[in-house]
Amino acid sequence: MLTLPIKKKWFDMILSGEKKEEYREIKPYYTNRFNSLFRMYPIDNPIGNDTNLIAFRNGYSKHSPLFVAKCYLSRGTGNPEWGAEPGKEYYVLKILEVHP
Repeated sequence: MLTLPIKKKWFDMILSGEKKEEYREIKPYYTNRFNSLFRMYPIDNPIGNDTNLIAFRNGYSKHSPLFVAKCYLSRGTGNPEWGAEPGKEYYVLKILEVHP
């Protein structure tokens, strides 16, 4: 299972149900990580609605709080109220279910 660090503000908003997406920059690092979980063609373009479980950790310590979410991956712009820069394209993890 892929584990991604996330800031406390976004961590709490996802747990409360207020935030429904998490964003990651389109970089080779994330392309490689997501390509191992989701169907992508060309290599940086997610296709379909494959879902996977992703662990989100509030911090980098193995003792930091975490939750697991069922997500699917898309590519597009994000909501500035949820941390995205206006007009910038991201990998968008759509959060379908949260398992604290």
